[in-house]
Amino acid sequence: MKTRMRTAEVLLWSAAAALLGVYAFVYFERNVYQAIQSRSFDRALRVAPLASAPGSTMAPIPPGTPIGRIEIPRVGVRAMIVNGTSASVLRRAVGHIEGTPLFDGGGNVALAGHRDTFFRGLRNIRRGDTVEIDTLQGTYAYIVDATRIVGPKDTQVLDASARPTLTLVTCYPFDAIGPAPRRFVVEAHQAAIKPRPPRGS
Repeated sequence: MKTRMRTAEVLLWSAAAALLGVYAFVYFERNVYQAIQSRSFDRALRVAPLASAPGSTMAPIPPGTPIGRIEIPRVGVRAMIVNGTSASVLRRAVGHIEGTPLFDGGGNVALAGHRDTFFRGLRNIRRGDTVEIDTLQGTYAYIVDATRIVGPKDTQVLDASARPTLTLVTCYPFDAIGPAPRRFVVEAHQAAIKPRPPRGS
């Protein structure tokens, strides 16, 4: 009996150590990726990239490509944005939902992030908060209009819009253990655009 208990104890400790190792690896990978991409992005901004006018058509961007940075100062959100929403993308960054426009294309831009990492601060967001999106083309400021909770299959939040808007999506409830059954959605309208100056200006 004691031998069985000892074996069970060893197995449980081994499983706990393995899970801790996985968490440490994911945490390390996420933070290293963010640090590297953020430095690379800042360096690209300093060399005065070519500007493109708002509403211009850009070539398709491959999934996994960094496209900008999101910041919501009041709730402490700050993360690089990567095109796509694969598991590997969302593990390391905020993802741009493919099929929705990019920031310089007008319409409803949609971003997704995990509730327990990059979008954790959305639990405290409120109407009137400012969301800043920094890209090589310029800085886009959005004002939060509303938040709502929808089902996982409610894709209407991604529908096209006549005016430039931003939709942020994460899982809900924020404190759920395991897969969360619903989605928390932030809706914002574009309030300002600050284009980058052309190279050499």
